[in-house]
Amino acid sequence: MEQSPSSKEIGQKKDWKKLLNYQSVVKQVPFFLFLALLAVIYIYNGHLADKSVRKIGRTTREVRELQHEYKTVKSEVMFRSKQSELVKAVEPLGLKELVESPVVLPRPAKGSEAPNPKGEEKIKGIINS
Repeated sequence: MEQSPSSKEIGQKKDWKKLLNYQSVVKQVPFFLFLALLAVIYIYNGHLADKSVRKIGRTTREVRELQHEYKTVKSEVMFRSKQSELVKAVEPLGLKELVESPVVLPRPAKGSEAPNPKGEEKIKGIINS
């Protein structure tokens, strides 16, 4: 036995038909456009976030590589700057390590003038005359 639809169910079906008519759909177009704009912004934001994550990862790898390079170069410089390595490096140039201590030259006293090895006194005399 089939039951006939009640008047309430029939009224609900007619309400749906009222909502789907041309005029009500046209009224809702701005809202649909707004929803479409929100969807585009959401997709753009997702792509922007992915791009930023990739850039951060690339920069992190680059920083790690530069840190390794820095440590390698620093250790090489430390090794080459040892006294024994410096002696080996300058030996082909004919330079030898000092065996005796260096000589310290005394400074002239403040009141006395040091001798002028360049002959500047002669030049001053020529300019003044």
